[in-house]
Amino acid sequence: MLPTLLWEKLSSDIVQCHICSHQCSLKSGAFGKCRTRMNKNGRLQGLLGSIVTSLQMDPIEKKPLYHFLPGTQIFSVGSAGCNFRCDFCQNSHISVIPNNGFIRGERIDAYTLLSVAKSHGAASIAFTYNEPTLSFELINEVAQRVESFSLPLVLVSNGYMSSAFLDVVGKYISAINVDLKSFRDDFYKKYCGAHLEPVLTTLKALAASHIWLEVTTLLIPSLNDSSSEISDCAHFIKEELGENVPWHISAFHGAHKMLDHPSTPYETLQKAKDIGKKAGLHFVYMGNVVTQDGANTYCPHCQTVLISRSYQGIEVHAKKGICPSCGKEIPGVWEEKAD
Repeated sequence: MLPTLLWEKLSSDIVQCHICSHQCSLKSGAFGKCRTRMNKNGRLQGLLGSIVTSLQMDPIEKKPLYHFLPGTQIFSVGSAGCNFRCDFCQNSHISVIPNNGFIRGERIDAYTLLSVAKSHGAASIAFTYNEPTLSFELINEVAQRVESFSLPLVLVSNGYMSSAFLDVVGKYISAINVDLKSFRDDFYKKYCGAHLEPVLTTLKALAASHIWLEVTTLLIPSLNDSSSEISDCAHFIKEELGENVPWHISAFHGAHKMLDHPSTPYETLQKAKDIGKKAGLHFVYMGNVVTQDGANTYCPHCQTVLISRSYQGIEVHAKKGICPSCGKEIPGVWEEKAD
């Protein structure tokens, strides 16, 4: 087991976890909200360590990241557990830890993960599928080695990590996609078991850092898809994160405790995209839906297609992130590091 980090002892039998914004205080024998950390005899013990449940090569666009090494393959690593309790979770088979605390998976060390990623021709490595914050100890081990493997580190997260988490590994992270699930605290409390403000705080910290940031919002009919809420999301991204931060608006399809909930109509995604563009965002994308041009990247200066994306494949026209028509530089990370 990897030694558990980011916690403190409050008393002889109470410890506090500092890995995420829940800041759980635990009596002896108690589990944190994520059920991947517990107080064992007055010490915080992480139950994940180097446990991995999922390994897969993915297109980088599946994360989704559209302005980070477009057209390349990323080695995706998933573990188990989550510090949210989303009723609409699409990966509940690994994110929900059973009441007995048993976690399925295999232990794989950081060197092996990076070696396998490199041997498969990956251009980067991602912690994804479940909430990566909970795999802090393994991510920290990987982070110390990514530069020697020339593999940028990517996270796909709900944005509930603590500032302490970012203080330790933030300097090693190259890109992140954060879910902004709603712009209403009531939604976060009712459907996720969390709060909105910590996510906004994380997003602002990331936008002010060197880390390439993209944001995803899953639109769920009648729950977070009103024009006013979509507009609030768009204006927050524009005013607090920046007009060049890509916003991915994704369609909901039944999952977990909401299997019978209606799917998101195409018209809702189009409405959201229009609202985002009207708010001044340069890059708004439609996801989880078949679309003719909603996934393409256009030059914000001359509207030339820079990257075309379809089920037939991806074609990058803006080599090195430069628009071939007007010569403007497009925000993003466009080239792999040389070995």
